[in-house]
Amino acid sequence: MSKTNPEADLEASDDQLNRAIEELRGVLQEEEQRTGAPERDATTTNPGVILNIPVDVQIVLGSAEMQVSELMALQKGSTVALNRRIGEPVDVVVNGRRIARGEITVLESDPSRFGIRLTEIVTAQKKG
Repeated sequence: MSKTNPEADLEASDDQLNRAIEELRGVLQEEEQRTGAPERDATTTNPGVILNIPVDVQIVLGSAEMQVSELMALQKGSTVALNRRIGEPVDVVVNGRRIARGEITVLESDPSRFGIRLTEIVTAQKKG
């Protein structure tokens, strides 16, 4: 994923998802032709097809807005102030969409690593 063009990354993620959906449709059509059975929900015919689709998961600690001149002046050791404070929840984003919020935690199994403890699952909003 590109650190310089998040819009292109989102488009690439959507393209991957669209390709996976098209592949799934093809598999379902082939199965229907092979068996003569009507097309059913993908999770009914082959849940592995859906469950094996890769998704991009990002944990967003915060963001910053700066001018290009400030961006160009960044060097090793520079600090960028984010729009969130210590202790505020972080966003869990899948393929460009926020699905949850959580808090940063140290892994019990490996104290040199950290993870996210989910505190809120974002409900899907209906369009239209």
